[in-house]
Amino acid sequence: MKAEMNRRMFMIAAGAFAAGTAVPAFAQDKPKLRFSAVFSEQDIRAEMMKMFADAIKDDFAFEGYYGGNLFKQGTELVAIQRGNLEMGNIAPQDISKQIPAWSIVTVGYLFRDAAHLKAFFASDAGAELKKMTEDQLGVRVLGPTYFGLRQVGLKPDKEIKTPADLAGVKLRMPGGDAWQFLGQALGANPTPMAYAEVYTGLQTGAIDGQDNPLPNVENMKFYEVMSQIVLTSHLVGFDLLSISKKVWDEMGAEKQAKVQAAADKAIDFSTEKHLTREKELVETFKGKGLKIYEPDVAAFRKHVQEQYLASDLAKEWPAGMIDKINAL
Repeated sequence: MKAEMNRRMFMIAAGAFAAGTAVPAFAQDKPKLRFSAVFSEQDIRAEMMKMFADAIKDDFAFEGYYGGNLFKQGTELVAIQRGNLEMGNIAPQDISKQIPAWSIVTVGYLFRDAAHLKAFFASDAGAELKKMTEDQLGVRVLGPTYFGLRQVGLKPDKEIKTPADLAGVKLRMPGGDAWQFLGQALGANPTPMAYAEVYTGLQTGAIDGQDNPLPNVENMKFYEVMSQIVLTSHLVGFDLLSISKKVWDEMGAEKQAKVQAAADKAIDFSTEKHLTREKELVETFKGKGLKIYEPDVAAFRKHVQEQYLASDLAKEWPAGMIDKINAL
């Protein structure tokens, strides 16, 4: 009798437990979307991803990882390709390592502004590059995430007017040939260094400067160890909100439409917020005692573009694409 009572009590308890876990188990059935990025959780783009996550929460379990805590800068693309990550904010320079034709969108002074960038990726020419990533890398690009015009920030108090003035300046650039070439094209001595190490690098003198949009300078507090910002505006800074094509294909058309709409809305929010913040930060940094001035931008543009056109990179660009970009 005692054994029978124990058996009945066990069955009741098991039933109650199953009933109590029915909802969480159902929630776990949602496909998981892990997202990795190098930017911090204080970044505007982190707000962008939280907006995106909220818009798709009925269909997907989104997990955001920031500050390079899940995958280091430059490794997100390979992680997606290997099936270890579903989504990432991928630098076009990383794509160009595997698809040289993509190096065209890493060229200094190519895009005029955020609107020009958006127009390109919405055009047939932009679709051509995006199709390459799907066919060759197994990655779908949802859209370009603008994060500001890249400016040169320096610790030494040395006025910069032309590329010649950057000779010998150790300018931190991200790792990879495309980034290093840009630093060289600016006239500097490009020095590869991880994003998280830049503050200490400036502080110790391991580097003389860095190039980043002003919102990044604020987020990472680089202004604390710099004396000036040179408004070279040499590159429209952007990454690519991307997703595994395998994951994308498994969604089906209805969910694909929801995810794309959520990405478009979040990207537009982030772009507008970055544009506003860039304008505000010029005065903010002046108030903190930094010198902020515009060099001879025309001289920089001419020098940088000449370097690219004379390089082997130009041989990899799709025929006529430069003209298509300039015509937009």
